[in-house]
Amino acid sequence: MNKSEPVIRVEGLTVQYGSNTVLKDVDFEVEPGEIFVIMGGSGCGKSTLLKNVIGIETPKKGSIWINGTDTAVLDDSELRKLHMGIGMLFQSSALFGSMTIGENVALPLTEFTGLSMKEIEFIVRMKLGMVELAGYDNHYPSELSGGMKKRAGIARAMALDPAMLFLDEPSAGLDPVTSAELDLLIRKLNEGTGTTMVIVTHELETIFNISHRIIMLDKDAKGIIAEGDPRVLRTDSDDPRVTGFFNRRVSAKKNEGMTT
Repeated sequence: MNKSEPVIRVEGLTVQYGSNTVLKDVDFEVEPGEIFVIMGGSGCGKSTLLKNVIGIETPKKGSIWINGTDTAVLDDSELRKLHMGIGMLFQSSALFGSMTIGENVALPLTEFTGLSMKEIEFIVRMKLGMVELAGYDNHYPSELSGGMKKRAGIARAMALDPAMLFLDEPSAGLDPVTSAELDLLIRKLNEGTGTTMVIVTHELETIFNISHRIIMLDKDAKGIIAEGDPRVLRTDSDDPRVTGFFNRRVSAKKNEGMTT
């Protein structure tokens, strides 16, 4: 990928809850169009970092720049406009159970645009088609499998054609085959739309399947201990915490293959 102006730049980010410091002096950049993964073990602050970047939480200190704009200087109206260019898939998909899948995907369009119902229905069908859920407009979330709910959540997150898409543990709760299918969909969407994607996950298969670049957080370090291509870091990192994380799972998979 060619080096260009980052769409996200985080400088000196520190997150604290009372006297507990979760993240300290975190710096990183995200390039346009890349799939950027935030990874690490449980409790290292992955989802916390994501929530601070998108503005759900406010850091103790530090700067967050999105598309060259320091989010700290924006008023509520300006932040609202900025967030319209950001889509978010929560870990639970956060679909409204009393609404059909079509109504769920239409929600951002009815709330933030002046489009007619006919135009909204066309966009809903198009977005559902993009995530391979064509024809499921009138189904309710309870009628869908876990993987289909994730796809519907992605369709809703992309309803406003965001330049950036944030996904928190997209593979959580899915079986290996469904998870692999979702990884493939994410890659196809990234390649087809050029949408920048920031993904929180600890799933090694997903990390190797979809990421262009990763940062690895560590609970004890309270920050980033590795950055780069995970396929390179797996073997070439000088930090035993990094190679240990990668190879612990990879080695287990190899051993399983030898015994089958």
